[in-house]
Formats: sequence, C-alpha cells, structure tokens
Amino acid sequence: MQDLINRLMEKGLTEQQAYAAIDVIKTFAKEKFPIFGGAIDKLFDKYGPKDDDDFLD
Repeated sequence: MQDLINRLMEKGLTEQQAYAAIDVIKTFAKEKFPIFGGAIDKLFDKYGPKDDDDFLD
C-alpha cells in the first residue's frame, strides 16, 4: 500500500490526500462489489495506516 501512497504523492497529493484517496477507493470498491466487502476491508486494513486519525483529519 505504501507504494500506492508514494505514487499518489509523486503525482502531487499530500500524504493526507493520498490516504483520503485510498479511503475513497476502498469505499467505492465495497459499494460496487459488496460480496467482497470483508476481503476488501482486510486488504486495506492490513496495508493501510495503523491510525486513521493521523491521516484523515
């Protein structure tokens, strides 16, 4: 996941914006593919920030 965050930051996003973008993607994927909601949560939780409050303020 850090690779994706780094790529987003290379494109001009701040770290906070990159994590917010990832959160939007996670929510979108869960809405479009609800049957995979648990797997999506596990994937993003495993590779996401440990403390969401640090990045989504």
